[in-house]
Amino acid sequence: MGRYLVRRLLQLVPVFIGTTFLIYWLVWSVPGDPFAGKCGERRCPQQYIDFMTDKYHLDQNIFVQYFTYMQNLLQGDFGETFSGRSINDIILTSYPNTMKLAVVALAIEAVIGLTAGVLTGLRRNGFLDNLVLVSTLFLIALPVFVVGFVLQWLFGVQWGIVKPTVSSEMRFSELIIPGFVLGSASMAYIARVARTSIAENRRSDYVRTAIAKGLPMRRVVGVHLLRNSLIPVVTLLGTDLGALMGGAIVTEGIFQINGIGRQVFRSIVTKESATVVSIVIVLVLVYLLMNLLVDLLYAALDPRIRYE
Repeated sequence: MGRYLVRRLLQLVPVFIGTTFLIYWLVWSVPGDPFAGKCGERRCPQQYIDFMTDKYHLDQNIFVQYFTYMQNLLQGDFGETFSGRSINDIILTSYPNTMKLAVVALAIEAVIGLTAGVLTGLRRNGFLDNLVLVSTLFLIALPVFVVGFVLQWLFGVQWGIVKPTVSSEMRFSELIIPGFVLGSASMAYIARVARTSIAENRRSDYVRTAIAKGLPMRRVVGVHLLRNSLIPVVTLLGTDLGALMGGAIVTEGIFQINGIGRQVFRSIVTKESATVVSIVIVLVLVYLLMNLLVDLLYAALDPRIRYE
């Protein structure tokens, strides 16, 4: 396991360099004047443009800019915005909020999706099975912003159960509805994948043997059937954490959450390319680490899987 872990960590290095360079090149190659609107309605003075161009190496080729950026990044410096604000401060301020929202969404989709998948996988073609299939298809078909506005209006405005927007304290009770909105589509996929996996493994020889030996059905499902059926679900959940953080732009905008998603949107509007690159690089790093964690969990769930 130790050798496999070291090998996987070394494999992350070229993947990280390649993805970060691609992101950097795509963001910095977007056409347009990076100083448009930085001085109000009037055009920025040439002296200011020359100073900022020299400071951010905008007159250099893309490779020099990327190498300089990576040198600062390896020292823990993500750079500054054009207004002089540290991008480190932006990430440290907004990232925990998005992480809280993503963790709540992940917990909601795991509990509800897995429960619905197990129940329908054990009892297929019944009323509950048809209800879950229809409701999950409904959630998959609806855009996130539609689900968000509907739930915000029902629970926040019409019924007054929760506040329509999330306060700066980010209390857990305030994040339940936004978390459900953010994880609604993934929850539907998890329910369907768990349902299919449970139904397939239920016909396996080891399940029939456990039932024939007289083991309680609770033990057969909880220990034997569920453990082997969790591998595709764990794959979805593990890779979904990065997707939830990256896809939180709409949800954070609806519920007024000061997170990574809103910072990316503001940076795109104001053409703060350095901020966009830095935030996306953080999300890429989360993706890579979560993929590694998922691979390690495979061995814990299935004893037949061994890494050397």
